Amino acid sequence: MSKLQAAVLTVSDTASKDASADRSGPSVRDILTTNGYEVKFHGIVPDDEETIRKVVLEWTAPGNGVDLILTTGGTGFGVRDRTPEAIGPLLQRQAPGLVHLVLDASLKHTALAALSRPIAGTINNTLILTLPGSVKAVNENMEALLAGGVLAHAVELIRGGSGGSTHNALQGSEHTISSSHSHSHNHLHHHHDHHHHSSGHDVPKPRYILSHDPSLPPPARHRVSPYPLFSPNEAVGTIFREIRTLSTEKKQVTPALKGHVLAEDVYAPQDIPFMHTTSADGYAIRSSDKPGIYKVVTSSTHKLSDVLPEGTIYRINTGGPLPAGTDTVIMVEDTRLVSSMKDEDGEDLEEAEVETLVEIPVGENVRAPGSDVRKGDLALQKGQIIHGTGGEIGTLVFVGRKEVEVYRKPIVAILSTGNELLDIQNPVSLTKADGWGGIWDTNRPSLHAALEASGYEVLDLGIAADTIEAHVEIIKQGLNHADVIITTGGTSMGASDLLKPVIERTLNGTIHFGRVKVKPGKPTTFATIPMEDNPELKKPLFALPGNPASALVMFHIFVLPALRRLAGWPVTACQLPRVQVRINEAMKLDPRLELHRAILRAEKDGITAYSTGGQRSSRVASLCGANGLVILPAKVEGGPEQIDAGGTADAFLIGEVHIATPPGS
Repeated sequence: MSKLQAAVLTVSDTASKDASADRSGPSVRDILTTNGYEVKFHGIVPDDEETIRKVVLEWTAPGNGVDLILTTGGTGFGVRDRTPEAIGPLLQRQAPGLVHLVLDASLKHTALAALSRPIAGTINNTLILTLPGSVKAVNENMEALLAGGVLAHAVELIRGGSGGSTHNALQGSEHTISSSHSHSHNHLHHHHDHHHHSSGHDVPKPRYILSHDPSLPPPARHRVSPYPLFSPNEAVGTIFREIRTLSTEKKQVTPALKGHVLAEDVYAPQDIPFMHTTSADGYAIRSSDKPGIYKVVTSSTHKLSDVLPEGTIYRINTGGPLPAGTDTVIMVEDTRLVSSMKDEDGEDLEEAEVETLVEIPVGENVRAPGSDVRKGDLALQKGQIIHGTGGEIGTLVFVGRKEVEVYRKPIVAILSTGNELLDIQNPVSLTKADGWGGIWDTNRPSLHAALEASGYEVLDLGIAADTIEAHVEIIKQGLNHADVIITTGGTSMGASDLLKPVIERTLNGTIHFGRVKVKPGKPTTFATIPMEDNPELKKPLFALPGNPASALVMFHIFVLPALRRLAGWPVTACQLPRVQVRINEAMKLDPRLELHRAILRAEKDGITAYSTGGQRSSRVASLCGANGLVILPAKVEGGPEQIDAGGTADAFLIGEVHIATPPGS
């Protein structure tokens, strides 16, 4: 096995300002070097989640070749200790055995080790483990990890090896692995997944099933969600990591290209214009022609290739080519009609003679060949979004393209879940003895409208009954005919909420997040499900809350950016635009970040946000006329209870900003 590549990240506000204060990082680096690792990176960052996450993602990116990352610091209960929160959402496979190992090693020395919060797991092909900030604790942890060859063995397995080299190195050592476990490496696996060490055998990816078992009675269901709360930023980052842009296709250059993204560079096949043309209505003349009276010829009486005779001018319209022998254009406004040709009744038919009133220099009102675009110039770049404002379509036609290669837009399947729902277009009575008749399914029609307005083809799968069989059948239909599925309802804690169990337990899917710390929309879920005939192809599923306002708001925040990314939009353009707004009336803060539905109006001193009223998650009317979502920060202890009238906040734009009506108009 080639030399193992490692990286060390010190997490410390103090050390990030003064590197000499970093004692644990160099200690880890020295221990690794002594034990045969090559330390490729060593960095110091403050106790900031985004900064920690950014460095870890850079080091684990394909091509960096880092086998192991060890962090030190930020794993305790201090206010600024956020290393587990920063790295936890990034882990693709958990390694609980390593966590137990380092905790056990520290607890042998001090009971205070119980306050440490280490995590371990893999990101791509890199093993990552968080260590405490104390040099003493780091040394204890490293001794435990290296003594039994555990660390090297884990890295070898992640690399795709059999682990045989580690076994051979440990033969005869006092730190041998029990023979009863020689084929069962539980360090990296949940539920003790087993695999045999054969050459070329891929280490299986374990599945972590957190959903309740729907075959058990209601009293056995979860009372507290097992899914960790993701921040909105963490949720968006997770979506973008899992989403893969769809394939490309050739499409005709028509207005239907709106919203597509170019999958090729577009070059001009020739100079445009390809010959001298005019940029104004007038007459093509020689710059040497003096003001005077001239005979008028036109395209019907004179060939472009023939030199224009002396004493003659050539009438020309904007964009038309100049005839041979001319080098400038005099505009109509600088001429006077002298005479015209008449018909039998004496009516004017055509200009006969025109007087030019001014002398025109060479090249006036003339576009030279290639002055707009030269042959071989890049007219539009791969990755360019084709907007509905016409510029990109016009450019494609301008350079003569009849068809172009673009990324395919996703087909979106939508379905609602719940026995209580009624289809407004096909109602089936649910009236029971107690008078309960069901509720109208609001979500499918509203999501359908939002999707089509955004330019996506929609497959309406209808309403799924609250049975596992109905859920599986209808979701499989969506997987077979669409690129992404949006469901509503069935994501919370009810005994009949079946989406998460069906995704994890029946369809072999992975739930990347099952809750988001946002209001409305806390139960929002994002998953990927492998295709039965092609497990490598995983299709995304967004399970949105059943409350109508929650579903629509979460669509704009999470689903729409994902659809754009699937269609090839650059990541930087996928999310909704943000603007700063002034609050018209006080808005109370919630412990969660809140997206307050509002009407945004452009007024003389900026954009003002007017609340749409009650913000209850079931009140879809709160989105009537709404063109913005005011981003209200989470309330913190000791902080303000609300944003007062006249205060400012950011807002997402979900529609065009209204123009305030001027007074008296």
